[in-house]
Amino acid sequence: VQLQASGGGLVQAGGSLRLSCAASGRTFSGFVMGWFRQAPGKERTFVAYINNYNGGRTSYADSVKGRFTISRDNAKNTVYLQMNSLKPEDTAVYYCAAEQRQWVVLTSAAAYSYWGQGTLVTVSS
Repeated sequence: VQLQASGGGLVQAGGSLRLSCAASGRTFSGFVMGWFRQAPGKERTFVAYINNYNGGRTSYADSVKGRFTISRDNAKNTVYLQMNSLKPEDTAVYYCAAEQRQWVVLTSAAAYSYWGQGTLVTVSS
């Protein structure tokens, strides 16, 4: 599956952005979709994931709970990340990822087989 992330940009602290990730090439509904981020000089970390077999079950990193919402539209082969109340520490390149296996550790970047190219989010103070 090919993934194309978009929607990043520059926003002031407290603002909002919505990231999108469009998938092509495989049956989108069969994949767990995740978002990860990587700040300069740091490792890639988990943000959120959503699966499909359990009615769109979601999971979030503690640092984004209550501020970010992941969702998917299987008809459009797209997953979204709505980011509200953004903070400067949310600044990072955001990557979407896809994985067919449901039994792996879905909060680990190593579990995902497919990755998009990343989109930069910069939050100014």
